[in-house]
This record gives sequence, C-alpha cells and structure tokens, in this order.
Amino acid sequence: MKGLTVLPAVELLSMLRRGQISPLELADEYIWQIERLNAHLHALVDFDAERVREQARALQNSGGPKGPLFGLPMTIKSSIATAGYRCELGTLLHRGNIPQEDATAVRRLKQAGALILGTTNCPEFLMAYETDNRLHGRTANPWDAERTSGGSSGGESAAIAAGLSAGGLGSDSGGSVREPAHFTGICALKPTLGRVPARGHLPACDGPFSILGAVGPMARTVQDLTLLFLTLSGHDALDPTSAPVGLKNESLEDLRRVPIGFFEDDGLLPVTPETRQAVRDAARTLERQGFPVRPFRPKALEEARQLWWRFFVRCGAMLLDPLVRDRQTDLSPTFLDFLAIAHQEPPLSGDELLSAWMECDGVRRKLLAEMESFPILLCPVCAIPAFRHGERAWMVDGQQVNYLDVMRYTQWFNLLAVPAAVVPVGRSPEGLPIGVQIVGRPFEDERVLGVAAAIEADYGYIPPPLSLA
Repeated sequence: MKGLTVLPAVELLSMLRRGQISPLELADEYIWQIERLNAHLHALVDFDAERVREQARALQNSGGPKGPLFGLPMTIKSSIATAGYRCELGTLLHRGNIPQEDATAVRRLKQAGALILGTTNCPEFLMAYETDNRLHGRTANPWDAERTSGGSSGGESAAIAAGLSAGGLGSDSGGSVREPAHFTGICALKPTLGRVPARGHLPACDGPFSILGAVGPMARTVQDLTLLFLTLSGHDALDPTSAPVGLKNESLEDLRRVPIGFFEDDGLLPVTPETRQAVRDAARTLERQGFPVRPFRPKALEEARQLWWRFFVRCGAMLLDPLVRDRQTDLSPTFLDFLAIAHQEPPLSGDELLSAWMECDGVRRKLLAEMESFPILLCPVCAIPAFRHGERAWMVDGQQVNYLDVMRYTQWFNLLAVPAAVVPVGRSPEGLPIGVQIVGRPFEDERVLGVAAAIEADYGYIPPPLSLA
C-alpha cells in the first residue's frame, strides 16, 4: 500500500487495533520499503526479513493482552543493547558484537508489543554529527543523498524519515537525536536525565556522560513521540540516574499560561536566514494560539558550552584513547577528525576535572534561575541545515563557521540535563528540512511535548520524495 510506511505511528496502531491490517501485513510493508531503499541510504545495519516475519507471526498468535505498541515496526540505534542484534557502535573494533540482554528501554518497547526491525547505523563510537564509518559506510539523507542524515543517531533518523521504520530509539550526549531529526525532517526528544532509563547504552552513560547522555524517542510526529515517551519513562531500580517521577498532564489552557522565551541565535555566531525564519514562524504560531511569547536569550549559554566541551570532547577523548591505541589503521576518518580536534588541547588534569565538576552545578543553577521567568525556550537546533558529506566549515552571513560551532544549540542543554524536543518547521533554499528546538526545565518533559505539539499543528513532518517514489 503506497505511503503506508510514512503514516504516523498512532495511525498505524489504530489500523492494527481495528483489524484493518495485521502485524504480518504491516511488517511486510516495512520489509518492502527497507529492501527498496536501505541499499541507497545505509540506515539499517542488522536486518533480516524472515526474523521480522517470525516476530510478526508470534505477535499475531499470542493470546495475551495487546500492549500500546502492539505490532508497531521499530528500529533501535546500534549503541543501545538489543539482544540478538549487531550493536557495534560503528567501529571495526566491535565488529560482530551481539548483546545477550536488552537495554531497559528496548525491553520496555518489546513488552509494549513493538516489533523490532533491526539496528541502525551510527558514527564510530558515536563521536560525530555525521554518520559514516568503516564498518557499514555512510548513511545518506533521504532528502539529498549527497548530504548527511546527521549523527550520532543518523541511521535512526534516516530510517524513520524515509519510512523504513515507524519510530525508534536514539541517544543524545551533544545533540545526537536532535541534530539528525533537524537534518531529516522528523521529531525527536532528548528527555530529562533519568526520565527514560539509559541502562544498557553502549558505552555506558557513566561519569560525566551520566549528565550529558540520554536515551530518547525519535518519530515522525509529536503525538508519536509522546506515546513512546509514556511507554519508555519510569523508574529503573538498577539505573543510578533513573528518577521515580510520575507522569504529568497539563491541559492546553494550562500550557498557554507558561511564558515562552525565544532567540534566533546566541549572539556569537550567525545562523542561516531560513533558520531565523523558522524560529520566528514557530514563535508566531504559538502567539496565534494564545501563548505568551517574548524574545529572551539566557546569559549563561556560553559557559554551559565550554563545560560541555570539557566533558564531551576532552573527557571523551581521554576515555576512548586507551581503547583505540595501536588500532589507528582501523579507525574511520570521522572518528580521527574527532580525535584530532580533542588532541589540540592537553588531557584534563585532575584539578581541571574537579573544577569542571564544581562549575557544572553552578552553571546549571544560573540557567535554571534564568528559566524561572521563561520555563520554555524556543531556539534553533543548528546554525545550518544538513551539510554535504565530509564538510567541516561553512560561510554563514559572510562569516566562516566551523563544524562543532554550528552544533552549539543542542550542546548547552546536554550540560543542563533538561528536556529538549525538535519539530520540523522550515525549509532551506535547497528544500532541506529545518527544525526548531523546544526546551524545558528538568522533569517537565510533558510540557515540552505539549508546546511542540502546538507548533506542529501548523508545520510538521513531510515525507521526502524518495520515500514515495
């Protein structure tokens, strides 16, 4: 059925519940789409059609109660442990790694009745905003194969955007679900630290990465995101960062009383005109719906980014250097790029690391104090739309901006450990998607999703032409 695989997940679930389509019939639709497009996109890295059909038959024949995701075909980023599937982190050093146990989030999807299609591509050790590695190659953007689908959840975003998956799981320590969603025109949520358990992520979200990192849902609509968030959230007694926080429900009337601050850039580096316009358009949409929206830019953003850099880039390199020592010839160019950037500075000393830990809470307090006046922030996801494979610098508004600098809009909020969602709003002159980011305070994920849904009412996902060809 043409176009079926790009429908919202909630519509597909409704069809399954009403018996309009069986789990096996829906699985076959996705199998056909994967077999048609995956060789072009390189989104899925472990896919077996017969294994998918076996799952579908088992679901159909099960006599028990049907979960909220019953029969929904989904994918998982290959850095999130999925029992029996290749989870190799995009590196030759982990070739053939197949976990024996599911991550908590994967187990919850399965318990809810989801059908696992396979695992998706990511950059080596997740350390890039472009999905390319020597193990599985580069993932193409379904809007333009010459451009990246982003990273590190780039395989996941390409699969969902092109209709190879109805939704799935990514992870985010510096924008890794949000940048790919922005680049490919889908929705994503980086939840508050602890709302969705990260136990089972590869590598473990430990130390500084327990603050920065989050496992989050990716989907075509905010309603789909919300369903997945409700399914995934909840306390995990074996995850030390998991928070026993109950679900909250605010009416649209309640949401319209929440002050929203928006900013088009950070005052340091330019963004493209279309990026500015997307933020303005989202702000106007909210104003028309009765939300109080005012220009506002937090002052502590650059302090947050500098600390994020120390933890993600410098600590990240220190953690990975021993794992890759004497294996340089096996490493991908994107990962070597990351190491080259990180090694421009010396390893962190013990004093520097201790100082960074102390500063981290101070900067988080500053930003949270600023957000008392504006509990929701609206801003860009990235300074540019999807870039061509291998590019590392761009001219924006007459100024050269470099690779990691254009991504700063997501990095702040990993340091802050707050919820942040992405909704597609605009288009570049080349027709590429441009998303807008909606950010909230800790444990106010539901509020973020509610505002995101209000924006989506005027915009939202459009299938890339490739998916319907």
